Amino acid sequence: MIVFDLSCSAGHRFEGWFGSSGDYARQYERGLLVCPQCGCASIEKAPMAPAVPAKSNRAARKGGAPTNALSPSSPLANGPLPAEVVKAMETLAKAQAKALKDSTWVGDSFAEKSRAMHYGEEDSQTIHGQATAAQAKDLAEEGITIAPLPFPVAPPEDLN
Repeated sequence: MIVFDLSCSAGHRFEGWFGSSGDYARQYERGLLVCPQCGCASIEKAPMAPAVPAKSNRAARKGGAPTNALSPSSPLANGPLPAEVVKAMETLAKAQAKALKDSTWVGDSFAEKSRAMHYGEEDSQTIHGQATAAQAKDLAEEGITIAPLPFPVAPPEDLN
């Protein structure tokens, strides 16, 4: 796994976890990356500071803490999440799973199927799939209601 710091054009920063740099590039090219705070699809990698571990021979301060330890008030991007955040994420994941339970995966045909249902060419049903940022923007401009999922969904053929 690789973690990238990402930011949207509205200035929100967040982490993205990917199987590889190539996975990030493919999701970026397909417009699958969206800001979890505002839903913006204009995402870029944010500058990241490298994680450099302390030397094992580094002297410790009084009380045993290494001299390079952060104070308890220092924000840690890689520290444990607050319990409220964990609970909120679990609630979102359960809500998404419930919403997708009776939904049909349509893959890359998401925009085409959404449009066909909106214009009465196909029966309405709950679907989920993939769309580029441009496709999502076009659907929204046509008045077709869509929403990004809070968590990525793997295509059925990629599941064990």
